[in-house]
Amino acid sequence: MVEAWLLAPVASIISILIGLFLFNYVNAKDAGTDRMKELAGLIQEGSRSFLKTEYRYLGIFAGVMAVLLSLALGLTIGLSFLFGTILSGLAGVVGMEIAVKANVRTANAAKEGGLSSAFIIAFRGGAVMGLMVVGLALLGISIIYWLTGDPEVILGMSIGASTLTLFMKAGGGIFTKTADIAADLVGKVELGIPEDDPRNPAVIADNVGDNVGDCAGSGADLFDSYVAAIMAAMILGGSSAIPYLTTVPLLYAGLGIIASIIGIAVVRVGKDDNPGKSLNMGTYITAGAFSVLTYLATSMLGYDMKIWYCNVTGLLVGIIIGMTSDYYTSIEHPPAKKTAEAAQTGAAINILTGFSYGLISCFPALLGIGIGSAVAFSIYGVYGVGIAAVGMLSIAGIIIAGDAYGPIGDNARGIAEMAKLGDIVLDLTDEIDAAGNTTKAITKGFAIGAAGLTAIALLASYQQVVQDIIGRTITFDLMNPLVMMGIFIGMSVPIIFSAMIMLGVSKNAYAMIEEIRRQFDEIPGLMEGTAQPEYDTCINMATTGALRELFPLIIFSILTTLILGFVGGISAIAGYLAGAIFSGFFLAILMANAGGLWDNAKKYVESGHFGGKGSDAHKAAVIGDTVGDPFKDTAGPSLNTLVTVISQIASLFAPLFVAYALLGI
Repeated sequence: MVEAWLLAPVASIISILIGLFLFNYVNAKDAGTDRMKELAGLIQEGSRSFLKTEYRYLGIFAGVMAVLLSLALGLTIGLSFLFGTILSGLAGVVGMEIAVKANVRTANAAKEGGLSSAFIIAFRGGAVMGLMVVGLALLGISIIYWLTGDPEVILGMSIGASTLTLFMKAGGGIFTKTADIAADLVGKVELGIPEDDPRNPAVIADNVGDNVGDCAGSGADLFDSYVAAIMAAMILGGSSAIPYLTTVPLLYAGLGIIASIIGIAVVRVGKDDNPGKSLNMGTYITAGAFSVLTYLATSMLGYDMKIWYCNVTGLLVGIIIGMTSDYYTSIEHPPAKKTAEAAQTGAAINILTGFSYGLISCFPALLGIGIGSAVAFSIYGVYGVGIAAVGMLSIAGIIIAGDAYGPIGDNARGIAEMAKLGDIVLDLTDEIDAAGNTTKAITKGFAIGAAGLTAIALLASYQQVVQDIIGRTITFDLMNPLVMMGIFIGMSVPIIFSAMIMLGVSKNAYAMIEEIRRQFDEIPGLMEGTAQPEYDTCINMATTGALRELFPLIIFSILTTLILGFVGGISAIAGYLAGAIFSGFFLAILMANAGGLWDNAKKYVESGHFGGKGSDAHKAAVIGDTVGDPFKDTAGPSLNTLVTVISQIASLFAPLFVAYALLGI
C-alpha cells in the first residue's frame, strides 16, 4: 500500500515544475523600450550584487554554524542545517530573479495591453515565487523524513532556513528602508520631485530594495514559517501512539499545494475589474479548495475527523487576521482615510492617529490567535495547535504569490515613471501598485498570524523534546522563579531586537540622505535632468550598511538564548520562549498594520484628497510613511523569524541544557 504522505513530494515536484513554466512564460514577454531595459538592468544588477554579497557572508556563517552543530549535536543535524539553508537561499534567488524580470514586462504590458495584460504578468511573476518556495520547502522536508524517519532531524533543516531568513528579512529590510526613507525625505519633502524620479540618486536603490526585502525576504520568511509549522506538528505527532499523526502534516501540506495551484489558475482581472478583489478571490478559492481536499482525504483514509477540525480552525484564523489587516490598512476603509485627514494638521497628528489605529488593530488578531489556539487545543490537545498552524500555512503558495506581486507592481510603477511612459500607464501601474500594497498588508498579517500559531506549536514541541530527554511528563509553573525570570527576559528580546534594527535603518538613512544632498549640490545639471546621478554609490551604501547592522542582530538573538539555557536550564527557557512569543507577536502585528496604514494614508492624499501631491498634508503624510517604513518592512516581519529561530535553538540544544545548566535541569 502506498503511504498517503508520499503525496507531499509529488505535489512539491509539480509545484516546482509549474513555477518553472510560469518563469518561462513571464520571461518570454516583451521587456519594452531600450530605456525600460536599461532601468530594469540597473535594478537587476543592484539586486544581484546585494544578494551575492549577502550570500557570501551567509555562506561563511552557515559553514561555521554547521561545524559547531555537527560537533555539539551530531553530523546529521549539521548536514540538515546546511540543506535547509541552501533550499531557502535557492528559493530567494529564484524569487528575486523573476521579480526583476516581471517588473519591466508588467510596465510594458500596461503600455501595450492595459490593466488585464499587466496584472496577469505581475501575478504570475509572484506565483513563481509562491510555487517555488512551497515546492522546495516541502520537497526538502520529504527527503529528510524519507531518509531518516525522524521528525527531529527536520529541526536542523528548519533552523537552517530560519537563519537564512533572518539574514534576508533583517538585511534586506535594512537595505530597502534605508533607500526608501532617504529617497522620500530628500526627493518628495525637500525637493518636491516625484516618487520615482530618475534624478534622485537613491531611486534605483529603492527599487532594488523592493526585490531583496519585500520579495526575496518575504519568500524566505514564509519558507521558514512553513517548514517550522510542519516540523513542529510532526514532532508532536511522533510522540503519539497513533502512527499516522506524524505524517498528516505532510499530507495536508501536499493538498495545500494543489489548492494553491487551483487558486493561482483562476485569478484573472478584466478590463475594468479591481486587482485587489481578484487577488482576494484567489485566496478564498484556495482556502475553500483546501478545506474540501483535506476533508475528503481525512474521511477516505479513516483518520480522526478532529484533526480536520483543527486544520480548518487554523485556516479560518489566518483569514480573519488577513481581513483585519485589510480593514486597518486599506485605502477603502475609515482608518486609512482618517489618518490621511489628520495629515492636514501636520506630521505629528498623522503619526499619532496611525499609531493608535495600529494598536487597536492588534486586538482582533490577538483574539483570533487566542481563540484559535484554545479551540484547537480543546479538540486535539497540543497536536491540534500544531495542525492548526499547518492548516494556516498550507495555502502559503497563493499567499506568497500575492506578497511577491506587491514589489513587482511597485517596481513596474517606478519604471513607468522613470521611462516617461505617460499618465495613462502611470495610472494603470498605480492601480496595480495600490492593490499590491493592500495585498502585502494582508499577507504580512497572515504571515505574522501563522508565525504566532507556529511559535505556540514550537513551544509545545520544545516541551515534548524535553520530556523525551528526561523520560517523564513535565510542566512549567508560572510561579517558578526560573520560569518567571525567563518570561521577562523573553519579553525584552523582541523589543531590543526591534530597537536595534530600526536604529540601523535610521543610521544608514542619515548617511544616505547626506549623500543624496551631496550629489544634488555637486553634480552640475542633476536637478535639471541633464546629468546622470551616481546610483551605484547609494546601492553600495545600502548594501554595506545593511550587512554591518545585521551581524549584531543575529549574534544577539542566538547568544541570548544559549546563555540563558546554560544558566537557567529548561525551565528558564520555557518562560523565555513564552515571553518572546507574546511580546513578539504583539509588536509584529502593531508594526505591520501601523506601517501599512501610514503608507496607504499617504497614497490616499496622493490620489487627490486633502490637497493632493505637493501639499502640506502630503508632506506630513510622507513623513508618517517614512516612520512606518521600518515598522512594516524591517522590524515587524523580522520578529516572526526571531521568535522561530530562538524556539528552534531551544529545542535543538535542549539535551545540552539538561546536561550542563547551572541552575535546575
